[in-house]
Amino acid sequence: MLEKCFKLQENGTDVRREVIAGLTTFLTMAYILAVNPNILGSVMDRGGVFMATALASALATFVMAFLANYPIALSAGLGLNAYFAYTVCLGELAGEADPFTIALTAVLCEGIIFLILSVFKVREAMVNGIPQNLKNGISAGIGLFVAYIALQGAGIVTFTHGDDGSTTIGLGSFARPEVALALLGFALIVVLAKKNVKGAVLIGIIVTWVLGIFAEKIGWYVVNPDAGVYSLMPDFSAGLQVAGLANTAFKFNFAWALAPGHFVQFIAIVFSFLYVDLFDTVGTVVAVADKAGLLDKEGKLPRVGKVLLSDAIGTVAGACLGTSTITSFVESSAGVAAGGRTGLTACVTGIMFLVSIVLSPIFLAIPGFATAPALMYVGMLMVSSAKQIDFEGDIADTVGAYLAMLMMPLCYSIATGIMFAILFWVVIKVFEGKAKDVSPIMWVVFALFALRIAALVTNFQ
Repeated sequence: MLEKCFKLQENGTDVRREVIAGLTTFLTMAYILAVNPNILGSVMDRGGVFMATALASALATFVMAFLANYPIALSAGLGLNAYFAYTVCLGELAGEADPFTIALTAVLCEGIIFLILSVFKVREAMVNGIPQNLKNGISAGIGLFVAYIALQGAGIVTFTHGDDGSTTIGLGSFARPEVALALLGFALIVVLAKKNVKGAVLIGIIVTWVLGIFAEKIGWYVVNPDAGVYSLMPDFSAGLQVAGLANTAFKFNFAWALAPGHFVQFIAIVFSFLYVDLFDTVGTVVAVADKAGLLDKEGKLPRVGKVLLSDAIGTVAGACLGTSTITSFVESSAGVAAGGRTGLTACVTGIMFLVSIVLSPIFLAIPGFATAPALMYVGMLMVSSAKQIDFEGDIADTVGAYLAMLMMPLCYSIATGIMFAILFWVVIKVFEGKAKDVSPIMWVVFALFALRIAALVTNFQ
């Protein structure tokens, strides 16, 4: 049955190899079950986010396994969840009642749009219309943004607010266990990854967490719930977090989104999710497929439409359950390196996501300073895209990539970085007399962000 379903012999693999590969993939990406509740938990129920993440990841990965038959696993995308929580909910929608319901509505709309684009094969055309320099710059910018969030979450980077309203950025105290342990955890992940240890990221999180528990026991880490410092010991008394889904599932706010005064802002949020997810998914899929030797002679991926459709289905399911955009994970390359070649690898990973549900108290006890090393490491991997930027080529490409990297972390917004990159790219192309080089899709993108600028100007007046 497995042979018929996944065509193991045709792909030069067997059940044992695929199972090991699936477990390897899960070990390298299981950190998302701790990271996502920590990030989205700042704006919504952590228990519900955990359940939504586990279930949506399992569902999307199963779809990838049986529909596309590729060894690619999916879960809540890093960078996209940060944009969801910090830029949208705590930034653009600050002051709104339950802003996460608006953000989930935007994710749902993005997923539906992706479904339509995937079915009609428009998504691949969008990718071809975007300059490679901008893709690389955006990926690197997201990496810096994610790392910046990690540094803040662990207290490595601090903010001091003056009486005159000014804010000073500084270095946190090494006397704090959160700072010392987070830096130690990052060093551990880097060393383990260099030595090709499977599950290096997850090991780094667990070791940092265990050291934190030890610090709590000896009195270095002081529990103070009023200050947001909670015990690091798992609490199994609450049981499974299934009930938490009631606080996150199907929590949409279409009334706000469709209101005349909010519609343009909502469209901009949807497009930002759409745009970032596009880069994340396509880049990951191509990278994993290339490493697995799945690309054809022309460098194209067979059944790519089904791969993108799996991603879109996962995003819609994730929004309905209560989590940010579901996307393909680059950590799938670890399973490929272990021999995974078919959807059976993904199927095993999906099963492990379901198994993780019974261990929810453990994942929810993992603090932000223990997951910060993972974010720092993943950020470093994403920043490596900068080395592929051609700084000697067209000036519009160079400026677009540069602004994407510059504005994302400094403005604390992925959407702002993308907006500046595209706006300046198009404007410079026009001034260069190269307007004909701007594809129709880029003109559409430019118009949407121009409308966003107009909306911001109107709000400030």
